This record gives sequence, C-alpha cells and structure tokens, in this order.
Amino acid sequence: MPAVNIRLRWPNGQETNTYSPSTSIYDYLESGKRYSIGDFLSRAENGLNAASERVRQVKGFYCSAAMDSLESLRLMARGFDVDTAAVDVLEIKNQGAGTVSYASFGDL
Repeated sequence: MPAVNIRLRWPNGQETNTYSPSTSIYDYLESGKRYSIGDFLSRAENGLNAASERVRQVKGFYCSAAMDSLESLRLMARGFDVDTAAVDVLEIKNQGAGTVSYASFGDL
C-alpha cells in the first residue's frame, strides 16, 4: 500500500507533516484547500479511520500509525479556535509502500 505524506500549515504559520497509510485519505482531504480546524479534524478523523480500515482489509490488522497521526493532529489543533482558525493542506503526496517523510523534528 502506498504511504501518503501530508504537508500542513497551521494558523500560527508552522508547517508540519503527517502520515496516512492509504490513499483513501484523498477522499477526505484535498491539496491546496483550506479547512477550518473543526472541519479539518473531522475530515482527518474520518480519513485516517478509513485508511486504517483499508490496512486491516489488506493486511489483517489496523494501522496504529494512522491513529498516532490523528492524535498528533488533535494535539496540534488544541491551541486554535475550531470555528475561526484554519489549516492549509499544502501538499498530499504518495511516497510508496510504507515510506514516511518527516522534514524536521516535531513534525507530526
């Protein structure tokens, strides 16, 4: 299964990477789009749960890395207003089977 790396820009200008184990995340997030924090978290939760389910269908077990990604996103979003603050999805990029790209310490 191709891994998917997602580059984000938060309301404070910080850019981070996060990971999905499946391309099913494309059904929930779109590169170049801006989402309110609340909408983004809802889409990320649905997308990462779907991605983890896809891993279960293929490999027989859920993907804990998808749940780690979701928890990291929730933690990052805690300091922002869910209705007025927005996160930008800068890039969504396939990385090949199981490859995760982290640009710097502290990325999600």
